Amino acid sequence: MRKIQLLILLLFFTGISISFAQQPQKPSSVEIYNQIKKLNFLGSVLYIAAHPDDENTRLISYMANEMNARTGYLSLTRGDGGQNLIGPQLRELLGVIRTQELIEARKIDGGEQFFSRANDFGFSKNPDETLQIWDKDKVLADVVWTIRKFQPDVIINRFDHRSPGTTHGHHTSSAMLSVESFKLTNDPKIYPEQLKYVAPWQVKRLFFNPSWWFYGSQEKFDAANKSKFTKLETGVYYTGIGKSNQEIAALSRSRHQSQGFGSTGVRGNETEYLELINGENPKDRDDLFDGIDTSWNRVKNGKPVGELISKIIANYNFSNPSASIPDLVKAYSMIQTLDDSHWKTLKSTAIKNIIASCSGLYLEAVASEQEATPGSTVKLNLEVINRCAVEMQLTSVTTLPDNKTTVQNATLQNNNDQKINLQIQLPNTIEYTQPYWLKEKASVGMYTVSNQENIGIPDIIREVKVVFNVKINGVEIPFERIVVYKYNDGVKGEMYNFLDIVPEVTTSILEKVLLFGSTKSKMIPVKVRAGKDDIKGNLQLELPKSWAVSPKEIPFNLAKKGNEQTFYFEVTPPTLPEEAVAKSVAIVDNKRFDKDQIIIDFNHITKQMVLKSAESKCIRIDLKTSGDAIAYIMGAGDEVPESLAQMGYKVTIVKPEEITPEKLDSFSTVITGIRAYNTVNALANKQKILFDFVKGGKNMIVQYNTFGKTVTDQIAPYPLKISNDRVTEENAKVTFLAPNHPVLNTPNKITTKDFEGWTQEQGLYYPNEYDAAFTPIISSHDKGESAKDGALLVAPYGKGYYIYTGLSFFRELPEGVAGAYRLLSNIISLKQPIEAPKQELKK
Repeated sequence: MRKIQLLILLLFFTGISISFAQQPQKPSSVEIYNQIKKLNFLGSVLYIAAHPDDENTRLISYMANEMNARTGYLSLTRGDGGQNLIGPQLRELLGVIRTQELIEARKIDGGEQFFSRANDFGFSKNPDETLQIWDKDKVLADVVWTIRKFQPDVIINRFDHRSPGTTHGHHTSSAMLSVESFKLTNDPKIYPEQLKYVAPWQVKRLFFNPSWWFYGSQEKFDAANKSKFTKLETGVYYTGIGKSNQEIAALSRSRHQSQGFGSTGVRGNETEYLELINGENPKDRDDLFDGIDTSWNRVKNGKPVGELISKIIANYNFSNPSASIPDLVKAYSMIQTLDDSHWKTLKSTAIKNIIASCSGLYLEAVASEQEATPGSTVKLNLEVINRCAVEMQLTSVTTLPDNKTTVQNATLQNNNDQKINLQIQLPNTIEYTQPYWLKEKASVGMYTVSNQENIGIPDIIREVKVVFNVKINGVEIPFERIVVYKYNDGVKGEMYNFLDIVPEVTTSILEKVLLFGSTKSKMIPVKVRAGKDDIKGNLQLELPKSWAVSPKEIPFNLAKKGNEQTFYFEVTPPTLPEEAVAKSVAIVDNKRFDKDQIIIDFNHITKQMVLKSAESKCIRIDLKTSGDAIAYIMGAGDEVPESLAQMGYKVTIVKPEEITPEKLDSFSTVITGIRAYNTVNALANKQKILFDFVKGGKNMIVQYNTFGKTVTDQIAPYPLKISNDRVTEENAKVTFLAPNHPVLNTPNKITTKDFEGWTQEQGLYYPNEYDAAFTPIISSHDKGESAKDGALLVAPYGKGYYIYTGLSFFRELPEGVAGAYRLLSNIISLKQPIEAPKQELKK
């Protein structure tokens, strides 16, 4: 187990790309040369901010590729609290997606990725709130831990620690924690429990990376006095790879697909500025590392290593990289004798990858199936090929975690592909595959990670590996490879995933929120999936005694791994309103299995498996509905249609190109999904049809859109302007501005209790200017702020109603917030329009 932990630590330090499921990297001769040059630079830069997408990819790429510095990005959160432009996943599942997007971004720009345990709980208006919800001491400890592990010479903050309240509270907090850590990381009395694994470390310089955004405009930034700033000319063109630094940065930033941050690369001169916050200014103002020894001389007995690598660089043969192997192997051996464990670990991994690249040494361990259960035997197909004239020998292979070594003593002749079949016995105690930060119960602001050594590791920790022990020029070198699964797709070709360790059986309640508007029972579907062959047992649906469940258990028998079957339980709710959690459990050989297997699979990231408790929220609710057929126009992606179906509505997803008067004629209500007018260009040409739909006596409900660019300026039949106004305190007091309006009274009587138990926020991007035709229904505000009245605006138009709402229904409905269901029912049920007053702009 200790050996596994050391490998995990190695991955933390190096961020090497082979730890991620994709086709193995096969670098070009130019890329190998650049990697060798990087061997001779022993300096590190850590960039710190709050979220995925906060990082300056231009600067990260410049540091990693032009300066050859080891460059890391510490994102305090995984972006769990944002919105999702590519699917319905929110909260921790969105955090999983954005984690992978950051990992993919770093593969492109050359940086490494790290995180703290902070949970992105949503927008925060000041750092005081942020640091209270986050648990400041724990996040500060994580910042100190990352610095002590990474050992940066220089830290760069994305945000200004001196301007609280001017930006997201998470942003300012990231800078404040970074500044506070500067004097703590070298003090052994600070977080002494960390010193079992790391040593104190003192950063030399701490900078703030300002840009025009912090000054309000490009003009103001251009006019600002920047004479004391460090200036970096980052508009570099890399002739060897044919890309500018900005083009690489744009490719990196475009990995943030869930946020819609596709970027177009630019070319030409570009300057980044850095303001010194702590430490001594470099004498050469434009050299971050001025006065810092970044050569091998900083390592005891390291000078000869640097001299040898300089020789390798000078003699590098672009037509025959393998000519460098003898000296590279010699340098590897020299590094093994060094006492400095930090640089020894980092450079050993780097030089091993370079040796493999120079020789075309291809090493791969492929499982025969993608999923395996604890205690099972996994068949492995190993491939080993040396594609150069240098003599090599595969002495043995070691499988992990069983730590079994199989002697090979096979000569690896040039271009002679060798295949080896092995079996690995998985221990019964091996952990299931899933994001490690989701294994333990989290709080609103913090993930729980009990193992100190795991904190900060970006990706899923995988235990099943193969170590290929290869002797080159008489030196045995271990090459680690994580076991993968690959297959051929008829369209995409060779596809890679990881080997996942799964439970013997998983279950899933197919509806995550179950609404009961009366005492009438419902048939609840529960799916069972086999993780191995010949699995049989009994399925149960657990609910409190006040809820009747029939039958008490259902036997199942699944013959083949991967087989699924759906069973139905009849659930009868209690008479009075009540909320409960239903749990589906499979009992196999007296062992309880209660996990739901969730797969996240997008083309731009590695396929992910998340195991959550197999639960669903059951709500006996006092809910009356009116109207039946709803046309839903998807925007950025949400789960509102499923929630509407739970309410009893017939919901049809209507594509923008299908919007015609004839298509809409059978519907009583049209609802646009979140950010539809930010993301669906076709809506710009459909507004007249939609407004005529309302004019004819129907309802149109428009959910929130972000401030800024929309596909049309006329998202409503009356003037309406979206702002940045939001209420982030989910339990902020709500005042009814129009208490007698039908939307608060029919068919459900809405009270302030209906706004209790909301999650993450009340709403966002409220309009702050709107025509007098609109009636503002509710008002609320965050502590210390003025009232925000634009959360729910209702306007009669012709014979129908147009409703704009920034209330976060897309969050509340999937979380089973009863009041949100009741209010949405009233909005849909509006039927008695009044004559529209004369138009005038209300501010």
